[in-house]
Amino acid sequence: MRVTIYAGSSSGNRPVFAEEAGRFAARLAQRGCEIVYGGGSVGLMGVIADAALANGGKVTGVIPQSLVDAEVAHTSLTELRVVDSMQERKALMEELGDCFVALPGGVGTLEELFEVWAGLVLGHHQKPLMLLDTEGYWNRLVSLALKTANYGFMSAEESRSLVPIRSAEGLFETVSGWKPPRPRWSAAATSPGAR
Repeated sequence: MRVTIYAGSSSGNRPVFAEEAGRFAARLAQRGCEIVYGGGSVGLMGVIADAALANGGKVTGVIPQSLVDAEVAHTSLTELRVVDSMQERKALMEELGDCFVALPGGVGTLEELFEVWAGLVLGHHQKPLMLLDTEGYWNRLVSLALKTANYGFMSAEESRSLVPIRSAEGLFETVSGWKPPRPRWSAAATSPGAR
């Protein structure tokens, strides 16, 4: 299984973020998972790559040329795919992954997460989408998803399609029991009485 991981180019201001990211990536590698991520050597991205590689994992980085030029690309990966733009990076990371996990991060991580979540809701893919919820980092986003459903902007099924986990074991449990939400605009989803 290939796991696409979205994560910050910073490590945050608490050691637990790097500790949990490293533990998560190491466990995935030990279980034979390949990791796809943004190709950086810094922040939680670098932690993920280093931990997976140290545990015998295969790691594919996807990075735009501009960040290679800025010398933030990881140079010891199993494979580094260099693309022309951030848009190409996101598309290739989505294509390569069998599931997606967002770790704590900033606006770039949020953008990647929301784009792949919108794709799930719209039926562009049916892959599991998870949040590694270190220190309750994603609690308010999960609450916002539920509130969005309560106000009728999303179905309850869609709001629950963003799954918080605490460990690699949580990922395996989620993947094994995964049922994607019905695509928002499919004939079945929009027929009378479907919602």
